[in-house]
Amino acid sequence: MDDAIDIPVSSISKLARWNVQCVGPWFIGHWEGQPVEKAEDICLQEDSDSEEELTTKFDKDDVQYLRGLDPKEWKDQDHYAVLGLSKMRHKATEEDIKKAYRMKVLRHHPDKRKALGEEIRPDDDYFTCITKAWEILGNPRSRRSFDSVDPEFDDGVPSNNENSKTNFFEIFAPVFELNARWSEKRPVPKLGDLNSSRDAVEEFYAFWYNFESWREYSYLDEEEKEKGQAKEERRWIEKQNKAARAKLKKEEMSRIRLLVDTAYALDPRIHKFKQDDKDRKLAAKQAKKDAARARIEEEERRAQAADEEARRIKAEQEAEEKAKQSALKAERDAQKKALKVLRTALRKLAKSKDYYAKDKEETVHHMASLEKICESFQAQELDNLISRLATEGRDAFVAAVNEVERRIEEERQALMDVSKRGSTSGPGRSKGGCAPWTPEELQLLIKAVNIFPAGTNQRWEVVANFINQHHSGGANARSAKEVLSKAKDLQSSDYTQNILKVTANKKAYNNFEKDKGNVDIGAAASERFDKFKAYISAGLNLHIFSCRATRCVYGTLDCYRTTVIRTSSENVSFNYTRALGENC
Repeated sequence: MDDAIDIPVSSISKLARWNVQCVGPWFIGHWEGQPVEKAEDICLQEDSDSEEELTTKFDKDDVQYLRGLDPKEWKDQDHYAVLGLSKMRHKATEEDIKKAYRMKVLRHHPDKRKALGEEIRPDDDYFTCITKAWEILGNPRSRRSFDSVDPEFDDGVPSNNENSKTNFFEIFAPVFELNARWSEKRPVPKLGDLNSSRDAVEEFYAFWYNFESWREYSYLDEEEKEKGQAKEERRWIEKQNKAARAKLKKEEMSRIRLLVDTAYALDPRIHKFKQDDKDRKLAAKQAKKDAARARIEEEERRAQAADEEARRIKAEQEAEEKAKQSALKAERDAQKKALKVLRTALRKLAKSKDYYAKDKEETVHHMASLEKICESFQAQELDNLISRLATEGRDAFVAAVNEVERRIEEERQALMDVSKRGSTSGPGRSKGGCAPWTPEELQLLIKAVNIFPAGTNQRWEVVANFINQHHSGGANARSAKEVLSKAKDLQSSDYTQNILKVTANKKAYNNFEKDKGNVDIGAAASERFDKFKAYISAGLNLHIFSCRATRCVYGTLDCYRTTVIRTSSENVSFNYTRALGENC
């Protein structure tokens, strides 16, 4: 007791439970209480009833083959053959493997052979190969690694030749059946026969074109990871092994793809399906052509009927539009006539009241203002003014003069504002940043200003709409601001001498000649002397201007100089003759 060593309780490892499979004659002898020789006889007696079954499943015990095994080359040996399972191989169940291993242990255990007088080499005995075979095949993961590189498996792919095409099902069905063992998915569809449906055939090739294999090549690792001394060395070994496995896996998937491609190219059912599709497409194409031909004929017939209907509708629309335009023209003429009547009545009324003037100088001013009123006021305003003149007299006329002057002043102020804003535009750009004005647009502007006089409601919007509607090149629509700015420019310049006007007149004359051509006029030119005869008979001198007449002309021109772009010779002449009763 003096030599006893105290061991701390904390240093003692915990108890562990181990599952041990008891096999061999020694265990059976211990179990039965019999010597080893009798224990072996008991095992053989238990298996005697299934001797026939064992003969069909397991290989005959080949001692010579087992003695020729080298334990150092265990990785290159056929583990199924070592355990006597070369007939069943990957189809052997776990129970079959256990039974085969038990039989090998009972017959080839070193103790058994030693008892029989056989020489045993502990470091180089073939029983080590049996034990290694059991370690590999008894572990599902290790068995899968060995099955993946089973030396008895045929990796060959049938050739693409006439024989394979003629005997397609006889050649390819066993190959697909053999390779189905690698599939992760179950069940694996069969190749079928010549009478298989199209859905079944397409399902078969879809499965194999998306084949998922569990085959892996860890069994072929050149070095074992556990042999590495350091962590870096083990990591390097694992990296090399993974690269080698990936390469072999890629080659395996290429082999499967080659097998499927070859089968697909030679499969008579696929050729039949393709021919059926081709015939169906041709039939559909022909039917489509026939339908298109019938449709074209129907469309031509309908188009002809539609053309006739369109011509009829167009004729009706043209007649309706013509009637509408005639009605609009009549309405416009009536409005113009009514406006003309009201202007004439206003002029007569003003003349009869001596233009509501207190002296002769005011007469000239009121005459000019009267023309402004006639140009600016609408029909309703003129009618109201005439009614007021009948009751209020001079006060109503003076109020109308002030109103028209106010309108003209507002328009002038607006033009000046636009001119100031336009003067700030950068060099190299047209005023306001707008596109250059064409001669046609300038003619339309002058015409619109004369048609829509000062005082017109939203006058410049109306003028802009008129130009945009009548201008043939309507890509650049003119706004009210552009029109107002251009009107101010034309007012501040002598447009009558502008080269644009000359060009526009020349272009208009060329267009007239182009439209009319050379027309022979047989009749003589008409001459109108009635008006002049009436002036002469009235005692008017058409050639001599008095001082009073000259002052009248200058005064009238001075009044009209403030209006926007307007040809005022007729107004001047009218005011002059109304005021003085002399020739101008």
